[in-house]
Amino acid sequence: MTNYVIMGVLNYHRQFVRYQEDQQQAIWDMTSPEIPVKVGVMGVGALGGDVLDKLNGLGFEVVGFGLSPKEDFRYLYFCKEQLKEFLSQVNVLVCLLPLTPDTEGILNLQLFEKCQPGTYLINVARGKHLVEEDLLEALNKGYLGGALLDVYRVEPLPKSHPFWMEKRIQVTPHIASVTNPKAASPQIIENYNRLKAGLPLLNLVSRTRGY
Repeated sequence: MTNYVIMGVLNYHRQFVRYQEDQQQAIWDMTSPEIPVKVGVMGVGALGGDVLDKLNGLGFEVVGFGLSPKEDFRYLYFCKEQLKEFLSQVNVLVCLLPLTPDTEGILNLQLFEKCQPGTYLINVARGKHLVEEDLLEALNKGYLGGALLDVYRVEPLPKSHPFWMEKRIQVTPHIASVTNPKAASPQIIENYNRLKAGLPLLNLVSRTRGY
């Protein structure tokens, strides 16, 4: 997951899509090869925290956002009531939120209106976070400059879906994070042994919080 997000941020930062289009037309354009980037990550759990750490290690400014306050978080952090301020800080927005009743549809036109004009969206969380028709409107109105999407409300993405032909959107088929048996198996074995020994299990899901 982290590698995928880094790929998306770097491609936007170094305008790789632009240069792919230039190649098709044999255009040699050396002007403005980089876009200054400040990345905001929505959802700062295990995955979001790792994304923040790795991007920070590459020298990018990073900001975190979550649904609840956090004390002594290692990066600048905003909680639910500070969404507008958080969005004003960043020009790349990464969604890694859990899907709950509070977060379904959170990526909507009202949110996009609060973004810095031309903000780049990366959604690798769940398709239901995004109101898909609002993304197209936000692109047309200039609230967003582009998007990298790996998840969708209907999967596989229908062949008639407008995202396929929208050049400002890059589409991948839900491959940002692929379960690796070598990584997953030890966790299952560890929890199996803990269960037999009567010890607390790791990585429990809260049914009330939804994640």
